[in-house]
Amino acid sequence: MELSKFSAAMEITAAIHHIPTNLTSKWPQTKPQFLNFTSSTALPKPTSKNIPLFLAHCSTKPNTNKETTEENHSSSGSLPDSRIQPQEPTPTPAPTSIPPIPSNSSLSRGLIFDLGPDNSWDSVEIGSPVVKRYLGDEEERWYMWYHGRSGENPESDSIGLAVSSNGIHWERGTGPVRSNADVGLVMGSSQDWWAFDTHSVTPSEVVIMSSNKVRANSGVYWMYYTGFSSEKVQSLPNSPPIPKSLPGLAMSQDGRHWARIEGDHHSGALLDAGPEGEWDSSFLASPQVVFHGSGDLRMYYHSFDVRNGEFAIGVARSRDGIRWVKLGKILGAGARGSFDECGAVNARVLRKNGKDGKYTMVYEGVGANGKRSIGMAVSLDGLKDWRRVRDNPVLEQSDDGGWDCEGVGYPYLVQMDGETGEMRLYYRGIGKGGRSGIGMAVAQGSGGYDFRRWTGFGL
Repeated sequence: MELSKFSAAMEITAAIHHIPTNLTSKWPQTKPQFLNFTSSTALPKPTSKNIPLFLAHCSTKPNTNKETTEENHSSSGSLPDSRIQPQEPTPTPAPTSIPPIPSNSSLSRGLIFDLGPDNSWDSVEIGSPVVKRYLGDEEERWYMWYHGRSGENPESDSIGLAVSSNGIHWERGTGPVRSNADVGLVMGSSQDWWAFDTHSVTPSEVVIMSSNKVRANSGVYWMYYTGFSSEKVQSLPNSPPIPKSLPGLAMSQDGRHWARIEGDHHSGALLDAGPEGEWDSSFLASPQVVFHGSGDLRMYYHSFDVRNGEFAIGVARSRDGIRWVKLGKILGAGARGSFDECGAVNARVLRKNGKDGKYTMVYEGVGANGKRSIGMAVSLDGLKDWRRVRDNPVLEQSDDGGWDCEGVGYPYLVQMDGETGEMRLYYRGIGKGGRSGIGMAVAQGSGGYDFRRWTGFGL
């Protein structure tokens, strides 16, 4: 019997955890019976075995096994027996290592990742850093997924991967990845005409999730991303229309070769924009997902509230990571004259380690003059009662003509180990002429509100 689109999606995650099939539109009052659905920060180990974890696509539509690069199309376009086939390593150029930024250069203070070299996939623009620190028995490994644009296609964003041993100095690739040890371009726009992500894709979150029924080395990367289509929508008054965006999901066994997982929406998106009159009726963007507990995931996203004339952050909740229920708006615009007077976008939420497990949100605040700064808010449960920690931003553009003198945004928090309570804030900066880069600021102490741009390991 032919499976419906969601039934196929259920098969994807059946090897990871049990999913009840009688999901309702409301959050259940009784606790469903799940396996120990967990999120991992352990260093993933490559595997050479076929593991039947998920399909390449969950669809009855034609031509849904297309990948976004020629390399991936030839190696994983058709997946017999619903298995991801191991990639045969092929010779690739050595990755380019980004040298340390001189600590005595005030113009580059905080910059850790610049544009790629000429003719690379990320030579024109970079941003949307999603930074993960994985700990192994004898090493730590940092992964950074980010978006980039090339001179050949300057209007479309793609997703790439860079790796590091310390989260400061990164190795990158100039083209598509070809093996499970390569770095570079990992995912482009969809080639399916009916899809929601035919124009651009940008990463929002990557989570490794597994269960006690799956071996530790078989954890699966779940990437939540923003997909943009050719359809245009209006946001701020007197501003040009922007491509409509919706949230998507892709899965991978190595963080490099990704298979799109279709949601309930006819375009393959996980969620649709709200109906006319709802606060999120224009678009949905930056779907960051936080693992709260077994069978409890939260998605934070932003949209433009037409009625109130502001950008705002909303939250949705899920038991399986694929099917979501919206819970409403949780953070809107700040007070008149504030750095976020026109609203908040690109929220990234971190559940802090420790007994209280409080939730900390960093977000990109939009000022009345178009200026972008980074603000912070906190919540006890991550669902309601979000409170700004202060009236001023925790990081704003540099005022010395530096590389990020025109604005900062797309924040991402990483909590470090140790008693100092160090927090790293990765972000995109915009400089003169619109040149972009990725930077890092550091805060120490229990408050974690005083971020200073990184200037070296002596900071």
